[in-house]
Amino acid sequence: MRPGGRLIADDDGHATVLGAFVIAALAAVLVMVIYVGGAVLARHRAQSAADLSALAAAIDHVAGETDPCVAAQDLTRRQGIGAELVGCGVDGDDVLVTVRVPVELGGFGTRGATARARAGPVG
Repeated sequence: MRPGGRLIADDDGHATVLGAFVIAALAAVLVMVIYVGGAVLARHRAQSAADLSALAAAIDHVAGETDPCVAAQDLTRRQGIGAELVGCGVDGDDVLVTVRVPVELGGFGTRGATARARAGPVG
């Protein structure tokens, strides 16, 4: 037998190490999928909150209220998802709102999913 031949022929434990690496890689991919899913969910929640807030503000604006953004602020706060109204303005007959929903990304920190919506009378 050649010197070092036993070391090359002996593969005891190599499959265990390889299996551990594969499991670690799959766990890392799973964690990333969960974070991306959370970010997508927060973006959808932000868009829903922006749409509803814009509609509430547009209803008040058409009804002649002096500040339709108060209705948008109130509805955004009542969503129960931690959303905050970060922008609201009137553009003619339309109301434009911007809403941000916080999303926790673990080691990447907390970011905000932002969405904009416009609402107003048709015609």
